[in-house]
Amino acid sequence: MQDAMEDFFRALRAADVKVSPAEAIDAHRTVAAVGFSDRELFKDALCATLAKTSDEVVRFDDVFDTFFARDALTPAEPPPERGDGDPMEGLPPEAAESDLTRMIMEGDATGLAQAMEEAAERAQVSQIRLTTQRSRMSRRLLEEMGLAEIESIISAARRLEGGGDAADRLEAGKRRLAAEAQRYVERQHSLYASGSGRMLREELLARKALNAEGGIDPVDQAMMQALVKKMAKRLADRYSRRRNRARKGHMDIRKTLRKSMPYGGMPFEILWKTQKIDKPSIVCICDVSKSVAAAAQFLLTFLYSLNEVVDRLEAYAFSGRLISVNDILDDEHVDVAIFEVLKRIGFQQTDYGKSLEDFCENHLDHVDRHTTVIFLGDGRSNYADPRMDLMATIHKRARSVIWLNPEPESYWSQGDSVMHRYERFCHVAKTCNTLGQLERIIEDVLRTYVPH
Repeated sequence: MQDAMEDFFRALRAADVKVSPAEAIDAHRTVAAVGFSDRELFKDALCATLAKTSDEVVRFDDVFDTFFARDALTPAEPPPERGDGDPMEGLPPEAAESDLTRMIMEGDATGLAQAMEEAAERAQVSQIRLTTQRSRMSRRLLEEMGLAEIESIISAARRLEGGGDAADRLEAGKRRLAAEAQRYVERQHSLYASGSGRMLREELLARKALNAEGGIDPVDQAMMQALVKKMAKRLADRYSRRRNRARKGHMDIRKTLRKSMPYGGMPFEILWKTQKIDKPSIVCICDVSKSVAAAAQFLLTFLYSLNEVVDRLEAYAFSGRLISVNDILDDEHVDVAIFEVLKRIGFQQTDYGKSLEDFCENHLDHVDRHTTVIFLGDGRSNYADPRMDLMATIHKRARSVIWLNPEPESYWSQGDSVMHRYERFCHVAKTCNTLGQLERIIEDVLRTYVPH
């Protein structure tokens, strides 16, 4: 049963249910305590041990039901009523030595199910990774069960006088067995390989240009939204753990001795040296004109998913004028709010100078030495005054200014782009046209605030 449990843990991990080695040990102890006789108790005990969130509970239920599903086999038509006749009658003598043939002809569903499990282990069906492997795995599974032997017996039976009926029943049983093998492999694929396909799809989407010509397919957009949230959660978990390191490490001798004075100097409570860690304060200013609206949508989603890490986040959007969008994002679910932002201020003619003027007149007090200001835009101001003086003011007040531009650097000085002029007032100016680039840049921002 230990091998089955290890395969179950692997299926859970493929479904994005995290199972650590310590949790796997706890699960084995839980199984030893509750046993296997009561399926619901067994399932609930494992779920309480391994699933940490409501989403993981849903995924756990799906994996459990699929992993432990065992459909009844009906491998052959029942033999004709012949009193106490032998169901193997009509087959050649070598059929008596074939356990698989006897189970098919007798309709031994339990024996066939056990034989299929054993054959699947020898064929390593659980190692399936790609959709294209299903046919080959099904054939390998049947070969391990003894398909070649069955085909040989069917051929010999047809050459015997009166063996046609038995051969037909064995042939029907073989077809049913092949269908069951395909279903078994499909189940293994859904358990172990669907996660691999999803990961490959996510890797491709992480490299997909956010401002690709023709826009982003609605199906890909939904997956990219989910990928953005997963990236943000991964970063939040990573830096939350780093902040918690202040709870252990080097002992604070003075505080420990002072705390032990009421106990006659016995250090019943150990106090550790702590380090104050400032969480980053971020001001995000997004160009939501038509050329960069898609990239702005994903940046806002990403930043608002980082609430565990970011101490203060102020978000602004502009095309021709600049507005605060915090109230929109607070009142609506983030997915709905993004579209409301684009509806209210997006797709207008871009004027960077006027937008910087709006920001400095109404919101400059949100920028101080603890603030990172992130601009997202292509730096194209339609030949209007770019107001470099206001950009210099923001640069002086902020801890750092980061500009994420969806265009390649070779475009930064062409046409109406003034990006090469804004770049002088940025601590970091990078091309950011994919979710992968976005994740790396935001991680760099967090790294400057959280020590390793």
